[in-house]
Amino acid sequence: MTNERLRDALLSRGLTPDQLAERIAVDPKTVERWITKGRTPYAKSRHKIAAILQESESYLWPDALSEAKASEVSNSEIVKVYAHRNSVPADLWDKLLAQATTYVDMLVYVGMFMTEKPGLLELLRSKAEAGARIRLLFGDRDAPAVIQRSTDEGIGPHTISAKIDHALAYFRKLDGVPGIEIRTHGTVLYNSIFRFDDEMIVNPHVYGKMAAHAPALHLRRLSAGDLFTTYADSFTAVWEHAQPHKWED
Repeated sequence: MTNERLRDALLSRGLTPDQLAERIAVDPKTVERWITKGRTPYAKSRHKIAAILQESESYLWPDALSEAKASEVSNSEIVKVYAHRNSVPADLWDKLLAQATTYVDMLVYVGMFMTEKPGLLELLRSKAEAGARIRLLFGDRDAPAVIQRSTDEGIGPHTISAKIDHALAYFRKLDGVPGIEIRTHGTVLYNSIFRFDDEMIVNPHVYGKMAAHAPALHLRRLSAGDLFTTYADSFTAVWEHAQPHKWED
């Protein structure tokens, strides 16, 4: 059976089977068999391919790992659990952002705490100019889910909407910068997600609690793990249904 996932991942990265074969030091015919006949590479090759294609092994070869093994690897993707998001050290945020060269993604309703970082806009702009893809997702101020969340937190139905206005006004300076996109969404925000290349801070939300008082997970992607990929896929799902923000004059 043809491995369409592997074929599609190669195409999306602009790689040919021959180029992949050269990068992982195998015969090109071997790569062709992995694609056209659905053969499963040895673990060493799977790790290399997954890293090159920025996909998880379990996605490219669903049957290669047992459920127990995949779960074990996913647990290893958890670097640290913080009881509250505001307990995440400031220098960790700075380190993750500074080291990111390819992806910076942010999914929030407001994310106002990020604006407290001096030079944030200039740093994001410079990363985009260097080739990074930066995607910023804020809440739609008029969305029912946003108004309900504000009510659930006990701060009034329109308080979060006002905070969104404030955050968007801050990030407006990045509007139109090549490599940076800003969208708004109206989804129920189960988690805030902050991705920096292959590391991520996930902030699962808790009913009645401010996001800063809810837990946070520091994740680091492993090629055979599913946890990081699960949250990355969630971000993509929201992004694809979000709308480019329309700025008012």
